[in-house]
Amino acid sequence: MESGYAVKTTAFPQGQTRQKVKRGSINIMLTLYALVTLYPLFWLFMSAFKSNEEFFSAPFSLPAQWHWDNFSRAWEVSGMGVSLINSTIVTIASLVLTLVLGALAAYVLARFEFKLKPLMMGLFLLGMLIPIHSTLVPLFIIMKKIGLLDSYGALILPYTAFELPLAIFVTAAYLTSVPKEIEEAALMDGTGYWGIFFRIMLPLSIPALSTVAILAFLRFWNDFAFALVFISKPALKTLPLSLSVFATGYSTDYKLTMAALSIAVLPTIIVFLLFQEQIMKGMTAGAVKG
Repeated sequence: MESGYAVKTTAFPQGQTRQKVKRGSINIMLTLYALVTLYPLFWLFMSAFKSNEEFFSAPFSLPAQWHWDNFSRAWEVSGMGVSLINSTIVTIASLVLTLVLGALAAYVLARFEFKLKPLMMGLFLLGMLIPIHSTLVPLFIIMKKIGLLDSYGALILPYTAFELPLAIFVTAAYLTSVPKEIEEAALMDGTGYWGIFFRIMLPLSIPALSTVAILAFLRFWNDFAFALVFISKPALKTLPLSLSVFATGYSTDYKLTMAALSIAVLPTIIVFLLFQEQIMKGMTAGAVKG
């Protein structure tokens, strides 16, 4: 009895020590991974304060002299004020359409049974398999015929259409995990299907919609090809188009390019920091339930 008791008391601290070592090793690895991942962003901000000469001579060191005027010059030369407004309008409108239409379609596909359901799911899956940029030429011809070129709609409609399949699949996979009893109880209380959607299903699907929103935001905010093809008016140019003015066929002004990129990446960082909790909930829920 005494020897057995002695073994147990000595084995417990050893197991606890192993757990601490394992947890510490994981924390160190995650810290190193975070530093490696964040270094390009740190390098971008540091390069934005350098001159072109220092950018080439000491690309990985801190600026010897901090050129704060790079940001004001980049803002003026590229007309980032106008392009930021345009990108914000296009991104928000596309996001609202994508989330509303995606949530409605996902609710129908996840909670109702009908004959054409497999066909509709197949069509949305086919939409995810189509290469986006292969549609530039036919979309350009269609928009020219209907007079949508050089308008916000020329970007909002394609953005929404190509993001809808992903939004529907992610949200539908999340909604299938919601118990049917919730709907049945709401129907017995006299709530209609619209009431069930807006009062129950939509709030419950916020984590999944947050994941869709951040992925869609990054795609809409950073898109260059569609804006380049469909927009030619300077007053309607988006942020990626304004960043291209610093590079010509002969040279690139790297100090202004880095400063403009630093300004352009700030909204994405802010959006992620504001919604990171909901994004992580949506990603983990999709991994477990979807």
